[in-house]
Amino acid sequence: MNIDLKTEKEIEIMKEGGIRLKKVVKALLKDITVGMTSKHIDDLAENLIEKEGGEPSFKKVKDYFWTTCLPINDQVVHTPPSNRKLNQGDLLTLDIGMYFKGYHTDFATTIYIGKIPDKETKRFLETGKKALALAIEKAKTGNRLGDISATIEKEIYGQGYFVLKELTGHGIGKQLHEDPYVFGFRERPVERTIKIQPGLVIAIEVIYSKSSEEIAYEKNSDWSVVSADRSLSACFEHTVAIMEKNSLVLT
Repeated sequence: MNIDLKTEKEIEIMKEGGIRLKKVVKALLKDITVGMTSKHIDDLAENLIEKEGGEPSFKKVKDYFWTTCLPINDQVVHTPPSNRKLNQGDLLTLDIGMYFKGYHTDFATTIYIGKIPDKETKRFLETGKKALALAIEKAKTGNRLGDISATIEKEIYGQGYFVLKELTGHGIGKQLHEDPYVFGFRERPVERTIKIQPGLVIAIEVIYSKSSEEIAYEKNSDWSVVSADRSLSACFEHTVAIMEKNSLVLT
């Protein structure tokens, strides 16, 4: 495993990229509405990233030709934009990355399309947001990556949902996906996982579904991953930099 710890100067560049990516996300979330196609969202995203002086991170992935991944409902990750229209009650995951001055930042959130969600859907989404917030609190010098993983696992399963175990968070920097993996469950005892050091920058991801730990690959797609039982899924992600005394949420 080759973990690239970042200097303070590198983290400052990533911080600026994250600020610009946050502007893009804010503008996109304001405009997404019932009847819009995911392709239209992708077009908006590319224009906004370019206006912020960046490039789409995802277009640097071999054979991926879009700015965003836009899963809907049972789709989990890596779903390319299409002419599919958003309907009232859909869950849409906005997964987006920006490449700025040689460094990537990565972000994802899942939103409800249309009017106020029912109580159960609201609880499903709030669980993922809370799990990510609690996981970020564990991302600090002296802890271990397993502390992050155990926190996600406890919150998701504690609410009756399921971590999609084949999908993980990751290191990030000059490459979109770097070492180490950041699991959403305890794949080994916490004390046997990597110790968190200053300079580590990771994309922490909470990827879960209502009733399955298993994934499948969507028919007629080279990329799109779905929950194996086609249950509703969601993803929440932030890029986080660990410093000596504190941690910075870059996105």
